[in-house]
Amino acid sequence: MARISPIDYDTASPEIRAAHDEELRLRGRMTNMKRILLHSPAAHRIYAEWFTLRDLLRSDLDDRAIWLFSLTISAVCRAEVPVTFFRSALIDMGLEPESIEPTADEALLIAFGKAIATDANAIPDEIWAELKARYHEPLLVNLVAFAGIMVATTVFTNAVSVDLDPELEAYRKKA
Repeated sequence: MARISPIDYDTASPEIRAAHDEELRLRGRMTNMKRILLHSPAAHRIYAEWFTLRDLLRSDLDDRAIWLFSLTISAVCRAEVPVTFFRSALIDMGLEPESIEPTADEALLIAFGKAIATDANAIPDEIWAELKARYHEPLLVNLVAFAGIMVATTVFTNAVSVDLDPELEAYRKKA
């Protein structure tokens, strides 16, 4: 059970209800994490910038690469809610997460995600050299910022013990 309760829409302030309604309008769904974040519309807005950065990454990376990068960060951080969310995204694409053969670009992003989530102070120079050979600097800035929000998401879901959304239960990794 989550350590912070989700908002109660019926008793929430007009500001919180407006943020809730805008989230539904933009993305069509409300997760347990978002319901908790909405106690602070500012915090919710900051975490929702994940979507802005994801859209910027899409100019150079496809969803599969972004999901694998995100899944890697989530797995290293041992964050069940995001791990399950990205497993669902991959499975819904017709993929089996545990048997994906990554492309060279995806393998690089996976290695980068592992390095960031393990110790952002110790990302190997070889990974940076490969990234800089493949991607332009604005993309690299967006990629690192996106990874930062992913790490923040794992910290939030882990620290708060956010409950897994019921619709994700079928995607939970089997032990």
